[in-house]
Amino acid sequence: MGNSDRTLAPVEDTFAEAFEGIFCRIAVTADDERTVRAAAEDATSTPSVVIGRVEGGIERYLNKKETPDKRIGAILQFWAEINPNKPFAESLKKFETELSYRIRQDILVKPFTAVFDWLPKAEGKLDMMERVGHCGDGYEYIEKRYGRKVIVVPLMVPDFVIERHIGYAVGVTGGNFWIMCKTKHAMNKAGEKALEAIHNLQGVVTPFDVCSAGSKPETHFPLIGSTTNHLYCPSLKQKLGNVSKVPDGVNYIPEIVINGVSMDAVKNAMKAGIKAARQVDGVVKISAGNYGGKLGKYPINLCELIS
Repeated sequence: MGNSDRTLAPVEDTFAEAFEGIFCRIAVTADDERTVRAAAEDATSTPSVVIGRVEGGIERYLNKKETPDKRIGAILQFWAEINPNKPFAESLKKFETELSYRIRQDILVKPFTAVFDWLPKAEGKLDMMERVGHCGDGYEYIEKRYGRKVIVVPLMVPDFVIERHIGYAVGVTGGNFWIMCKTKHAMNKAGEKALEAIHNLQGVVTPFDVCSAGSKPETHFPLIGSTTNHLYCPSLKQKLGNVSKVPDGVNYIPEIVINGVSMDAVKNAMKAGIKAARQVDGVVKISAGNYGGKLGKYPINLCELIS
């Protein structure tokens, strides 16, 4: 029986709980594909919002006709939480600091890389001189290239270029869905199909790709922060007994987390990913992670997405 003939995996009547986050969207360019991929992957490799750091994702790769300097590139998004208990300016300052680490340590150090702002509707701008430009130790300079004002940072392998001002805005982070699977094969295939569908869309990233570690805010170990969502761990089902929330026949529950430039972007990505995943044989059900509506500002109902 082909996928078109089988019954689609049901979608649970539940919701994902998404949050507001600060983000920027940049283009990284380089001379060759290896360098572009290394810069893009290194800079976005650690999904860290849950531990109070900036996280990133690769939105898509760019060809030479799409970039300001006519080299190949990649669109990256970087995200940080907004602390609701503090002034927005404090969250923004922390974001700026953390973003500079990713640029300085993972992009600037790659030969002949350049960074350009890629956010057309920014709510504000971050000046890259203080925390990135000054890597030139006072020898950095500003000039106009490709119709943009850029900072040129002299390096031992000349030179790094970054647009002087990088835009930021407030978007939606933490959109998610769970793929409840019978087999490891189903988990791998459903995850692959879901990511493929999501990455065909613009404006979204999947910072964890296929994530094995869905978490919860309650913990016995506050020093760590969010810890394993034990009620949904298949390996704990027998030990937990009736308390476990793992459905019968489910042995794997990967999570896909989505950040996006708007609510529409996140919903469209969730819809596309869910549609792709539920067609895979061995997927028992689609669900989502939430905290009963206590933490996230945006509940996203799964059934409404597929109606």
